[in-house]
Amino acid sequence: MAQHDTLPPLPDAPACGVYRHTKGNLYEVLGLVRHSEDLSPLVLYRRLDENGRPLPDAPWVRPHAMWNELVPSPLGLVPRFQKIS
Repeated sequence: MAQHDTLPPLPDAPACGVYRHTKGNLYEVLGLVRHSEDLSPLVLYRRLDENGRPLPDAPWVRPHAMWNELVPSPLGLVPRFQKIS
């Protein structure tokens, strides 16, 4: 990418904070980042234990669209991740 090119804006959400996955695990969103090749937005996050403490593994990334998608549950379609703090 040439230095004068303008980057597409990153989405506003998800905001930093703690989220619960539909399967019950906790995750902390650290921010939004871009893929170095296609500039697609990614969610940077880390896993938390059941007490909300970071686990010792490295941070992870997930495609923004996947983070925000709705998934089937016994209650119908629900967000894959729900913000809890």
